[in-house]
Amino acid sequence: MNPIQRGVLALCMMTAGGAFAADAVSLTIDTGKPGAVINKDVYGQFAEHLGTGIYEGLWVGPKSKIPNTKGWRNDVVGALKDIHVPLVRWPGGCFADEYHWRDGIGAREKRPVKVNTNWGGVDESNAVGTHEFFDLVEMLGADAYVNGNLGTGSAQEMSEWVEYMTSDSKSTLANMRRKNGHDKPFKVAYFAVGNEAWGCGGNMSAQYYSDLYKQVETFLRAPKQYRPKIIASGGNDNDITWSEVLSKELKKQTDGISFHYYTIPTGKWEVKGASTGFQENEWISTLSNTMRMETHIQKNTAAMDKNDPEKKLGLFVDEWGTWYDVEKGTNPGFLFQQNTLRDAVVAALNFNIFHAHADRVRMTNIAQMVNVLQSMIITDKDKMLLTPTYYAYQMYVPFQGATSLPISLKDNPDYSAGGFRVPEISASAARGADGKLYVALVNTNPNKPADVALNIPGQTVKSVKGNLLTASAMDTHNTFQSPNAIKPVAFSAAAGADGKLTVKVPAKAVIVVAVE
Repeated sequence: MNPIQRGVLALCMMTAGGAFAADAVSLTIDTGKPGAVINKDVYGQFAEHLGTGIYEGLWVGPKSKIPNTKGWRNDVVGALKDIHVPLVRWPGGCFADEYHWRDGIGAREKRPVKVNTNWGGVDESNAVGTHEFFDLVEMLGADAYVNGNLGTGSAQEMSEWVEYMTSDSKSTLANMRRKNGHDKPFKVAYFAVGNEAWGCGGNMSAQYYSDLYKQVETFLRAPKQYRPKIIASGGNDNDITWSEVLSKELKKQTDGISFHYYTIPTGKWEVKGASTGFQENEWISTLSNTMRMETHIQKNTAAMDKNDPEKKLGLFVDEWGTWYDVEKGTNPGFLFQQNTLRDAVVAALNFNIFHAHADRVRMTNIAQMVNVLQSMIITDKDKMLLTPTYYAYQMYVPFQGATSLPISLKDNPDYSAGGFRVPEISASAARGADGKLYVALVNTNPNKPADVALNIPGQTVKSVKGNLLTASAMDTHNTFQSPNAIKPVAFSAAAGADGKLTVKVPAKAVIVVAVE
C-alpha cells in the first residue's frame, strides 16, 4: 500500500459513519416503488479503429511475443472481463462509415491495406475484421454491437453483411462464413444503420436520413432467432430534432435511437482543456458540463414520448465521455489523453443519471475501451495499467441488471466555484440481481467531505460495506512508474447507538456500498 492509499484508508476509518450529523445531506430510498431495470448494456464499451485503441491496445496478432489468445492481448482481455463488459460497439464511430466488411474477412495477409482518413491518416491493415471481433466478444462474454456503413456503403452491402453474420442457411454468404472458420451464425445483439449521419456519417438532415434508414432496414434480413435489434443514428448535444423526426418516422422499423454527448472542460472544441494539471475552475466546469447529460436525456425523452408513449424505443447513448486536448508529443488523430480521478467522478455522475432514466436509456457506450479518450486501460507495448475510470466501472458492476429505486436528496448544498454550480452529492440506489440493496454516492466537492444520512423507510440499516475511490489531488492518475497511485479501497460504516447511519463521504470521492 503506497502513502496515498494509506492516507485514504486512514480518512475512511476516521469518517466511516455514525449517528446523523446536524448538517447532513438526507438520502431517502423508497424500496417499495421499484423502477425500471438498469439494462446491463448501460455499461457498454466502444472499440473503434482509432489510434492504438485496437492495434496494440487490444490486438497484437497471434505471432506477437505479448501473451495473447487468437491475437488479442491476454492482460487487457482479462482486465476487461473483471469489469463484466456486457457489450462492445465496433468498428466505429466515424471509421464505420468508411469501413467495408469484405476487406476484413479471409486470410489476413491478403486483406487490402486502406488509409484511415478519419484518424491520423495511418494505414489500416484490416487485420481485425468480423471474425476477429467476434473472437474478442466471445472471450469477454459480451454481446456484439456492429455499426453498419451508411456513409460510403449501401443497403446491399449492409444486407449482405447481416446475412454473412447471421444466416443459418446454405447460401453463398453463409458458406463463405463457414469457410472462414465460423460454422454457426454469429450472435449480433445490435446493428446500427450508420453513425453520426448529421456529421462525419454524411452531413444529412434527419428527414433525409430517416428515408435512407427505411430503405436499408427493409433489407436487413436475418433468421428470427438471430435477428439483431436495429438502431437508428440519432442526434447530439442540444439537437433533439433527430429524436423528434426518427421516433415519428421509424418507430415501427427500429428498436432505438442513438445519441452522442462529450464532456469538454471549456465547452470549446478548439481548446478543450488539459487532462492533467488543471485547476479547480476546470474541475467544476467539467462536472457542470457532464451533468448536462441529464437535461439532454430529458429533452430527447420528451421528444420521443410524443411519438412513442409506450417507450418501445430505447435511447442509446452510444458515445459519451470526456474529451480533452491530446497529450503533447502524440499523434493528434489518435485522441490519447490521460485519465484521472476527475474522469472517475465524471463516469459515476453519468452512471447515476443513466440509472434515473433506465426506462428509456437502455444502452450506453463510453468512448473508448483502450488508449483513446476516456479509456479503461492504457498500454505501452507490453505494459498495461488501469485507469480511475476502469475502477469506477468495477465499483458499479452490481448495478448491471439491477432494479432502479426512487431516491430523494434533501438539504443537499451546491458546490460552487469559478461561476459554476453543481449539487454537492449525487446518488443512486438499486436492488441488485443478488437481492442486495446497493447505493452509490459521489461527492463533487474537491475541498471538503460531506455527511449523507441514509434513510430507508421500513428498514433498519445496520451497516454499509463496499468500496471508495478518491485521492489527495484532483488530477491523481496512474502511470507506468506508479501504476497503483489511485485505486479503490474498502469502505464500511455502521449505525450509531440511535440506530441511524451517516455515511461520511470524503472530498472528490466515489463510494458504492451494499446495505446490510
